[in-house]
Amino acid sequence: MGKRKRRQRYSGPDLTSHLQVSKGDVIELVLGTHGDGGNPVSEYQGAPVIVMGGLTSEKVRCEVVWIDPDAIHAKVVEVIDPSPHRREPPCGYFLNCTGCQWQHVSYEHQLELKRKRVITAMSEYPAMAGVDVDPVIASPDELGYRNHARFTVSRWPENRGQVGFMNAVTRRFVRIDRCLLMNESVNGVLESVQGRLAGMSQFSVRASSSTGSMLIQPPLPAEFKSPASGQIQYEERAAGRTFRVASPSFFQVNTRQLERMAELVKSMLGPQGTGTLLDAYSGVGTFSVLLAPHVERVIAVEESASGVADARANASGISNIEFLEGRSEELIPTLAGSVDYVILDPPRVGCMPEVLEAVRKLAPSKIVLVSCDTAAMARDQARLLGHGFRIVRVLPVDMFPQTRHVEVLSVFEGPPE
Repeated sequence: MGKRKRRQRYSGPDLTSHLQVSKGDVIELVLGTHGDGGNPVSEYQGAPVIVMGGLTSEKVRCEVVWIDPDAIHAKVVEVIDPSPHRREPPCGYFLNCTGCQWQHVSYEHQLELKRKRVITAMSEYPAMAGVDVDPVIASPDELGYRNHARFTVSRWPENRGQVGFMNAVTRRFVRIDRCLLMNESVNGVLESVQGRLAGMSQFSVRASSSTGSMLIQPPLPAEFKSPASGQIQYEERAAGRTFRVASPSFFQVNTRQLERMAELVKSMLGPQGTGTLLDAYSGVGTFSVLLAPHVERVIAVEESASGVADARANASGISNIEFLEGRSEELIPTLAGSVDYVILDPPRVGCMPEVLEAVRKLAPSKIVLVSCDTAAMARDQARLLGHGFRIVRVLPVDMFPQTRHVEVLSVFEGPPE
C-alpha cells in the first residue's frame, strides 16, 4: 500500500494516520447527517468520512478520493439503500465538478436541508432558542439561473487551453462544456472559447438574460473577434430598473430571485413614504434604488469605489439618496441623530461589531439583516439581540439551487430599550 500524499492545510490532530485505506479504495458506509460543507458525514475505523453524492441514512459504497489529516473524502459509487429524497442528477459532471453539492437531491428536500442549516447555526446561541425559521423561499429557476461564472483554463499539457472548474477536494481540473447552473449567454461564451485559450489561467463572464449585455474579463486573445471581451461594465435589469455593474462590483448571480428578495425586504421594513433608510454595504445601490421611492431619505454606505460609482449611475433621476464611500464600521458611527430603517447586507464575513453598536445608537424601528453565511448570520443575530433589538422573523431565500448555500433575511424591531 503506497504512502498517502497529504496537503498541509490542517494544524489539528491527525485523525487518519492510523487507517489502512488509500485513495481509490472503496468502502461501505451508512451515512450520517449533513455537515456544514453540504455533504453527509460518516465514520470509518474511527475517522470522519465526508461523502459527496450521499444523503443522510443511506447505505452506500463510496470511493476514497482524498485523505487529509482531519478527514477522508469520498464519493458515492453505488447506492445500496437509497433515500426517498434521492433523484438522478441532471448534470453529467456531478461529483467530478464540486460546484454543486445537491444535484442528486430532490428540490423540495434541498429547501428542507437549507432551513436545517439555518436552524443549526442559530442553535449555537441560547438567545435564539425558540426563534422560528420560515420555510425557504424557492427559486423560480432550479437551473440556468446564474448570470456570472469564473472559469479556470487548464495549463496542463494533456488539456492545455481547455475551460472548466477545479475540483475543490482533489484540486484537479475538470473540463466543462456546458454548466447547467449558468444562463444561456454564459454557456454560449463557454462553447465559443472551449479548447482555444492556451496561455490564459482564468476568466470571468457576466451576462444578462434580460439586457443582452455582457462583461468578459480579462480580455480574450486578440484572435477572438466574437465574443467581444474586455468590457469594464455590463448592464443587468431587475424590478424594472437597469443596473450598471462594473467588473470589480458585486451583483447577485440569481437576478429573478433578487427581485423577489428586494420585494420581501421592502415589505418587511414597511415604509410608507416617510422616514430615513440606512443601507449599509450598499454595493451598486440595488436596495437603495428600489426602496428610495418608498422613504423620504436614503443613506447608502459602501466601501468599494466601483460600487459607489455604479450606484450613483444607477440612481440617475432619484434625488433622495446620499452616497457615502468608505467602510461601514468607520462611517456609520459618525452618523448623527437617528434613522427609521436599516438594511445590513454585509459580505460573507458578516458585520463588524462597530457597525452593530452604531446601529444600536441610531435606534431604528426596523432592521433587515441579509446574510449569505449561516455562521456569520447567527453571530450577527445574537449581537443585535444583545443590543436590545427583538428578532421577529427569519426567512431563508434560495438564491443558489443545487448547492448548500442559502441567503437569509432576518427582521428585527426596535428601538432597543
